[in-house]
Amino acid sequence: MTRIKIERALLSVYDKTGVVELARALERHGIELVSSGGTARALQDAGLDVTTVEDVTGAPEMLDHRVVTLHPAIHGGILADLGKAGHRDDLERHGIAPFQLVVSSLYPFTERPDVETIDIGGPAMIRAAAKNHAWVTVVTSTAQYDELVEELDANDGTVGDETRRRFAVDAFATTAAFDAAIVQWLQHDELLPQHLVVALDRTDETLRYGENPHQRAA
Repeated sequence: MTRIKIERALLSVYDKTGVVELARALERHGIELVSSGGTARALQDAGLDVTTVEDVTGAPEMLDHRVVTLHPAIHGGILADLGKAGHRDDLERHGIAPFQLVVSSLYPFTERPDVETIDIGGPAMIRAAAKNHAWVTVVTSTAQYDELVEELDANDGTVGDETRRRFAVDAFATTAAFDAAIVQWLQHDELLPQHLVVALDRTDETLRYGENPHQRAA
C-alpha cells in the first residue's frame, strides 16, 4: 500500500458543518491550511492559522465569487503527478507547492436551482483532485471527515491508496450528480428532453437474493 503524507490542504466548502473541527485535526498534524472566501473566514475566526487562496495566487476573487480558485497556482498544485520529473520541474519553475488534500463541497443547486448556484470552481477542484488521487486525497462530504481524521491519527498523518481511490469515486459521483441536476433543470420545460442523465446510488438495504432464489443479491 502506498501512503501519502498530508502536508498541505486546500479547504473550500459551501457547507461549513464540522470544517473547523476538521481543520483543527489537520493542524495537529502540522498540515498547512489554505482556504478561500467564507471558509477561510470561518477558520480564521476560530483562531486557526490560514493561508488565503488570494495570498497563494496573487489574484483577488472576482466576478461575484465566480473566479476564486481557477488559477495555475491552485490547479497546478492539485494536478501535479509527483512521480514525473517534468511535473516536479514545472512546480519548481513556477513556485507552486503541491496539495495532498482537497476538501470541497458544492453549492446547493438541487435545493436552489439557479444560474448562480451552478458551481464552477468547486467541481473543477474536485475533479482535479480525484483525477490525481494517486497523490491527492479528495473529500466531498462531511460524512467523510471522521474517517479521514481517524486514518491520519492512526497512520502518522498519512492516507492510504484504497481510501484515496474510494474518495475519488465518491468525488466523481458527486460532480456527476451535480451536472445531471443542471441538465434536468435546463430542460425542465421540454416535454421530451433531448438528454436524460440519471445519477443513482445503491441503497444500503441488503436483499436476501437476486431476481430468483438461486441468484446472488445485488
